[in-house]
Amino acid sequence: MQVRIRRFEELGSMRLQMAGGVGIITIDRPQFRNALTQRMWHTLEQWCLHLPPRVRVLILRGRPGEFSAGSDIGEFSQMTPEQADGAFEQMERAIRAVESLPIPTICSIDGPAYGAAFVLTLGCDVRIGSERARFGMPVGKLGITLQPPFLRRLVQHLGPGRTTALVYTAGSYDAWEAKALGLLHAVTDSDRLDAEVMRLARTILEQSPASLHAVKKGVRDVLDGCADAGGHWVDARDFSEGVQAFREKRMARFARRIPG
Repeated sequence: MQVRIRRFEELGSMRLQMAGGVGIITIDRPQFRNALTQRMWHTLEQWCLHLPPRVRVLILRGRPGEFSAGSDIGEFSQMTPEQADGAFEQMERAIRAVESLPIPTICSIDGPAYGAAFVLTLGCDVRIGSERARFGMPVGKLGITLQPPFLRRLVQHLGPGRTTALVYTAGSYDAWEAKALGLLHAVTDSDRLDAEVMRLARTILEQSPASLHAVKKGVRDVLDGCADAGGHWVDARDFSEGVQAFREKRMARFARRIPG
């Protein structure tokens, strides 16, 4: 699949690119296994808070062969415990910014995702990995005490028993274990990963924006225990076009918008 990708913003160790309605954030710091510095976490937060309106699907990925080893431990070695607490608050803000995006998000994982990077993958709606994907939470080796925002995501996806066991043992899951647990929605060959992720993004772009927005918000509301059954079951604008397209046996032409 040939896709024209245009560079939009760059930090040096991260870049934000555009491909039609798809935004692509790439972590690219190979000499440090893509470990994220505080500046990178801050940039990720800001990019997500201020995405161009034309971005309707966001892909988060690492350079080929890597996702991210987590946060930069070299930076931690120069911090006081109080500064380290502040650093984790910045990580949480960045992950929450990804999680709170009103558009679909896809995480492409072609290597290890450890620590805060593991939690970052859980902030995305869909996770596609290669056979090189791996997930772990080795915080017990560093004296890091996981707090509720990180734990909520881990327990939501793994359950309490697996979450505690993962931290107790500093263990990890390979790609196939991760798929069996639902951490990965699909596993593909590393050399096909980019094409499969982009194909998924294009498929998502064909769907009703109202339907995408409703399921993303609705799932969040259900998990937060504040779901309300009093809303509308159809979006008048997209429903009319979707039904007409079905009757005419053609692809629906939904307006490019993010419903409010």
